[in-house]
Formats: sequence, structure tokens, C-alpha cells
Amino acid sequence: MNTPYLHGKFVWFELVTEDIDKATKFYDALFGWRTAQMAMGAGGPYSMIHNGEQGIGGYSKSAPGARSEWVSYLSVADVDSAHQAAVVAGCRATMAPIDFGTVGRASALIDPTGAPFCLWKGAQGDPPDVEKTPMGAWFWNELWTANAKRALGFYRSQFGYTPEAMKMGPATYYILNRKSRPRGGLCQSVNPAAQSMWLPYVAVADCDATSRKALALGGDLLSPPQDIPGIGRFAIAADTVGAAIAFITPPGQAS
Repeated sequence: MNTPYLHGKFVWFELVTEDIDKATKFYDALFGWRTAQMAMGAGGPYSMIHNGEQGIGGYSKSAPGARSEWVSYLSVADVDSAHQAAVVAGCRATMAPIDFGTVGRASALIDPTGAPFCLWKGAQGDPPDVEKTPMGAWFWNELWTANAKRALGFYRSQFGYTPEAMKMGPATYYILNRKSRPRGGLCQSVNPAAQSMWLPYVAVADCDATSRKALALGGDLLSPPQDIPGIGRFAIAADTVGAAIAFITPPGQAS
């Protein structure tokens, strides 16, 4: 059954890595995900991540020597026109618009500040918004960018986001709203030399326990558990293939 399109929503997350098996073992154990192979025609099987019965993301093979990273898929009304407009606005194309069997159409870009992301139009609509994020599902997505001003201008003009500024100590954090719905965040990277990237958050029942488990599984903590009043308790980890992932326990959702 088709579901409505929610353009401007990040609807899929994919870990691009040279060692899919190693990443799968880490994440299946950390979040209770289940990874299964899905036929994708001539492209070969796709390693799809399931949270319960829901497909929420996947793994794809990177080029030899490339760094591992999570890539976000952004829902748009028309992949081809959005892709062309993004290139004109300063993006670098890394994959031209292409159909993925009967599932949907996508393209891959690097935004004007250096963060990779994908455009997506699914054949069956987008995952619906929910009032309460299930444990193990995607909770949030935020851009850590080397140039917040340029990134704000790009995402606002290309995807219709309305930024809402929030003071976070000496820094400013921007909520990216679309049609009055928060769809992501944006902030200046603390390290000026760091590569711009989108960082996805997974909802967990116990941030501290998940942090300890990430370490036990061979990952590393990039940011230890800390509270954001009214938002939840979160941490950021590096997985066993070197990609950054965040997780958060929202208020009232701890086990």
C-alpha cells in the first residue's frame, strides 16, 4: 500500500564501507537490528537493515581505501530536477539519477560544504511520521559542516527548509523545519579541519548502556553520554569500520 510523500524528510540511511560484514556484526549487536539480503536485479543483492520488521537502511560497498560513512537519503518530488538544481547550486554529483529496480529513483551528491547525501523518490511513498520513535529506529539527523552559513543557504533554497536558530552555549544550532515539521539540524563543526558530514541518531532505551556496549563491541566513544534538557541523553560513537553514529534516549522513553 502506498503511503504519502513527505518531501524534505530523511527517509533512508546507508552505511558505505569496505567491510560490510564487520559493520553488520557491530550494528546488529548494538541496536538489535537484523540484516538480510534483498535482490536488486543486475546490481546484485543489497544488505538491508531491519528494525523489527521495518526496513530502515542498508549497507553498500565503498571503493577500496575510501573512508566509511553514513549517507542520508532525502525525499524529493523529482530526483532529476532536484539533482540538476543542486549541481547548479554548487553540489558535486557522485552518482547521476538512476532507478533501483522498482523500489525508487536516487542520485548522490556532495553538498557545497563537502557533505555527501542522496536524493530519493520511493515508488511506494515515504515512511510515515510517528509520534513516538521505536527503539532502534532513526530519531534525528544533523549536518556538521565546515561552513554553516553556506550550508544554510543551500538547504534552504534547494529543499524549502526554514531554519530556526537555537543558542547552544557559544555556538548556534539550526533546526531545519519544513512545513512546520523539524526534519534535521545543522551546526558548525567544532574542528575546522573536519570533513562536513550528516550524522544520524538512533533511538535507544539506555544511552549509557548502549555506550558501554559500543565499547565492548570494539567501537570507540567520540562524545560520552550527556543530557540536552528537554531533548534527551545522547552519545556519539565510532563504529568498528570508522564511521560516526549517534544514539539518544528521548525523555520518557527509557526502559
